[in-house]
Amino acid sequence: MKFIKATEKDIHLIQNLARRSWENAYAEILSIEQIEYMLKTMYSHEEISKQLQDADYHYFLIFDEIKKTFEGFLGYEHGYEQNTTKLHRIYLIPESKGKGLGRMSIDFLKQKVSETHDKRIILNVNKNNTAKMFYESQGFDVYNEVIVDIGNGFVMDDYVMEFYIT
Repeated sequence: MKFIKATEKDIHLIQNLARRSWENAYAEILSIEQIEYMLKTMYSHEEISKQLQDADYHYFLIFDEIKKTFEGFLGYEHGYEQNTTKLHRIYLIPESKGKGLGRMSIDFLKQKVSETHDKRIILNVNKNNTAKMFYESQGFDVYNEVIVDIGNGFVMDDYVMEFYIT
């Protein structure tokens, strides 16, 4: 497995990977309308491009060197809060789940964060998403709950989780 730093030329690939993973991950949690709205706003070409131009925001593509396929991606932001990196996105295509790629991605992120002054990683996870158990297995703990109005009559009802780099 290889993590490849994404660039502007990868925006379409990120959008495709997001759609493939979201349609599976959120099918029983969110309405089709909310999924479409969030993909349209959070994964627009303009939004991803803006993030890629931010020196603190990083996208990495998860590449299977044996199969020669992209299996997912992660996006995170250093300095989100004082000494804190925020994991904004980690998504795997459905056929890649259960192969240890999520754990490898979190380990990769922890290594990247340890190379900075940040000492903590935070993330939001939908309260009905079974990914919460995965994050707990990786050492993350819930420290808050939030309901975020994302527009168009939709909200994100999330746990906020954290991990401290030692």
